[in-house]
Amino acid sequence: MVSPNKHIPKIELYGIFKAPLKLVNEGDLDRNGTYEVVTYKLDTTANGDKTEAINGSILEYLCTKVQRKVNMVKCLTYLLKSFLFFRKIILIFAEQYKKRCKNMVENQSTSIRKYPKRIPYGMMNFKAVIEDDCYYVDKTPFVEKIERANKFFFYIRPRRFGKSLTLSMLEHYYDINRANIFDKLFGHLYIGQHPTPEHNKYLVIKLNFSIVNAELNDYKKGLDDHCRIAFNFFCDVYAQYLPKGIKEGMNQLDGAVKQLNFLCRECEKTNAKVFLFIDEYDHFTNKILAEPNCLDKYRKETHGEGYLRTFFDTIKAGTDSTIARVFVTGVSPVTLDDLTSGFNIGTNYTLSAQFNELTGFTEKEVRDMLEYYSTQYEFNHTIDELITIMKPWYDNYCFALKKYGKVTMYNSNMVLYFIDNYVNNDCEVPDHMIDENIRTDYNKLRMLIRRDKEFAHDASIIQQLVQQGYITGELKSGFPAELIGNPDNFVSLLFYFGMITINGTLEGKTKFIIPNEVVREQLFTYLLDTYKENDLSFDSYEKNELASHLAYRGEWKAYFQYIADSLHKYASQRDHQKGEYFVHGFTLAMTCQNQYYRPISEKDTQEGYADIFLCPLLDIYSDMTHSYIVELKYAKSKDTDAHIQQLFKEAEVQVNRYAQSEVVTSAVKTTQLHKIVVIYRGTEMVVCEEVNNQ
Repeated sequence: MVSPNKHIPKIELYGIFKAPLKLVNEGDLDRNGTYEVVTYKLDTTANGDKTEAINGSILEYLCTKVQRKVNMVKCLTYLLKSFLFFRKIILIFAEQYKKRCKNMVENQSTSIRKYPKRIPYGMMNFKAVIEDDCYYVDKTPFVEKIERANKFFFYIRPRRFGKSLTLSMLEHYYDINRANIFDKLFGHLYIGQHPTPEHNKYLVIKLNFSIVNAELNDYKKGLDDHCRIAFNFFCDVYAQYLPKGIKEGMNQLDGAVKQLNFLCRECEKTNAKVFLFIDEYDHFTNKILAEPNCLDKYRKETHGEGYLRTFFDTIKAGTDSTIARVFVTGVSPVTLDDLTSGFNIGTNYTLSAQFNELTGFTEKEVRDMLEYYSTQYEFNHTIDELITIMKPWYDNYCFALKKYGKVTMYNSNMVLYFIDNYVNNDCEVPDHMIDENIRTDYNKLRMLIRRDKEFAHDASIIQQLVQQGYITGELKSGFPAELIGNPDNFVSLLFYFGMITINGTLEGKTKFIIPNEVVREQLFTYLLDTYKENDLSFDSYEKNELASHLAYRGEWKAYFQYIADSLHKYASQRDHQKGEYFVHGFTLAMTCQNQYYRPISEKDTQEGYADIFLCPLLDIYSDMTHSYIVELKYAKSKDTDAHIQQLFKEAEVQVNRYAQSEVVTSAVKTTQLHKIVVIYRGTEMVVCEEVNNQ
């Protein structure tokens, strides 16, 4: 500090001052030879020297200001340190809170869904599948392909192959009223992440002909009633998009044809676009297959001015105005051919390679499903082991010739049946590999095989399929109902029903085989039914006891004798004429009903072949102890004993060779293998002997 008094020396101050300054200076301050003391005070003067007091005041003022700044710096420093400290504390607490919240969410999620995803066995409503947290095999990538295809889409697949669920998925995807739940239903699926421009753009009409009375005498009333309910529902849920009074106006009209025509005209007024879905359009064909005498009535309704024909003509007319898209599913192409001659704007994509996997499951899809449930349950089998068990029963469908050798399809319903039973049975293989519901779905086939008995050419097709394991023919995309009896049409009908499947080509024709054991069991069961004429029937108790003794006691003689007695009992004169075909087919059909075995009858050009290998189902019956190879030979009624002996020698060589094949050695495992030679002379079994090991 510098004083105006030149005799007062400059003062330099250092440090931090916590109290008001009281500065004292002493000495000969003014250099007059006298010792002096000067005290700088804020409110007083020293020695009457006002300047000095002022100087003291200024000094104290300035020092006080410095102190304040220092204190402020200290405060700011303290606050900064406090802030950093508390920030650190807050971050620690925040991290702990974050972990706690995460745990709470996880715990909450666990509490909401205590169980793995439901298995949607038997479910056909897409919304219910998603909302009930079911496992859904994502088929939505096909939506893009469907939109690029013809707007009037026909699709045929066997029963219980996922058609209805796929149709329901499309219905929810395009329904304008479900736009608000689009993310909920589809957000986690392919199409939810890659939506097409047409999603939730249509008013939807859904018709399900499977619930319509198929009696031709009364089907018109059933169709009218079903459509009236569907059309009234349509008017209610889409009222905001439709002209006022449309429901009342429609209900003043009688019949589905008039009501549909009215709806189309009224929807056009508001430029409303309709997506029409029809499930099981061919339901009326059931009566034709079951009762051939109904054919004339059916022809009247599907030709000319028949009511069913007129109904589809009305749909066709509606496509000129308000019906923008149509998606139709069914089982057979019979009605399709009859109806589409008038409704000729649709395209049948049943045999198209790009839609081969639209329904059913690929092996990858089955594996993915098993992988998921293996993380939710303690499996007793590996994924490969389960695939090995399931494959011969549910796989091997091919619906497009160009897809043969590239991919095969599993029956989706049967896969879901198996997995549902497996995970709910302590992860053990189901006792029954065939769903009982399947049996009721094959009633059409019963009628077809009975027609086989009536028409020699049809019967030869079935017998040929059983005998050599395949048949050939031309695969038809459609044919009139009255031409079911045509051999090529009959082969095609078996294909569409799922009883045979594409197995490449042979000599310029499509080759077909029985796809799997589920179908084989059904086919042979119904084949046996054709032998049960005149109220004759097999003794189920006796047959089951013999089957059990065959598997567990090695008592094979009585089992094959029972088959021989049944064959002789039910054989007709016509069957005698068929000879070897009949004997082999009947024997194979009977063994297919044995619950303990999977009969294999296939040619092996490298090692010869046995007519029947009774492959033990050890995955189900792990304690059974016997397996069998059966070499079946046939001789004509007039053949000599010497010829019988020659046949036996040939059979002995063949059965021993086949016993060394990989098919047999890998399957018998812990069971004792019996090699049996059976020889028939006509319809009488003359040899049934076990061949010794060589």
